[in-house]
Amino acid sequence: MDRFDVAIIGTGPAGLEAALTLKNRNKKILLLGNNNSSDKVYKAHEIKNYLGLPNISGEDFSKAFIEHIKVMGIEITEDVISQVYDMGDYFALQGHGQEMYEAKSVIIATGVKFDKPYKGEEEFLGRGVSYCATCDAPLYKGKNICVVLESADEFDEVEFLASVANELTLIPLYDDEIKSISNVKVVKDKPIEIKGERKANKLILENNEVDFDGLFILKKSVPLSYLLQGIEMDGAHIAVNRQMETNIKGVFACGDITGKPYQYIKAAGEGNVAALSAVNFLANNK
Repeated sequence: MDRFDVAIIGTGPAGLEAALTLKNRNKKILLLGNNNSSDKVYKAHEIKNYLGLPNISGEDFSKAFIEHIKVMGIEITEDVISQVYDMGDYFALQGHGQEMYEAKSVIIATGVKFDKPYKGEEEFLGRGVSYCATCDAPLYKGKNICVVLESADEFDEVEFLASVANELTLIPLYDDEIKSISNVKVVKDKPIEIKGERKANKLILENNEVDFDGLFILKKSVPLSYLLQGIEMDGAHIAVNRQMETNIKGVFACGDITGKPYQYIKAAGEGNVAALSAVNFLANNK
């Protein structure tokens, strides 16, 4: 398996700027995220405070970002990282499907989401509730699985889970047409609460209830405290110093995920700093 110098998780202004800086420093990088950069950037009506680009639309702003990294020969690997493991002298990153990646250091630039967990979600995480199909599907072979699916982009994970399950109940949180699978029952409803005793075994919906052996909540991004065990948080943000260093050696964070102000120019600047800090880390840990 190829081992990269730096894995960058996120393709908004922070992640892309980090990638550019590392490319200029001749580092072997893995850039993970969305080929269209960031939905938040793309959907912005107008940006007025980015130096040199007055009154630019979010769509044009996003296109300029992508064009720049293409010119630099940087490729985006479209994948969602569900977990990062500190292996001592390198980090292993669990991808969306069966993919695993290795890197000597990691830059987290995922942006910030303020979706509230379902009642019981955090309590039962690891006790009947999982975010990673690849990691935990073998635990539920031949059993009844329930899946809360945030986006159609994750549907291949549903197919994978269905292949190991006896029955699968799918609660899609989007309106696209759902592909028919023989052992999959689709329930259009809204999750409210996860219940159980020692382990979770029931999902309460607005209009229904689902019993299960295992519940998978498939999100576009997993909670940061789950993404990398032991990372220090400051509320909803990752705690960093001025060098964008986290409390875990070799892991850096930048952009909205480090806190306010949520500004594109601030995010890009922090991406540059995080990249330079990663360069110094690599130089001191050969």
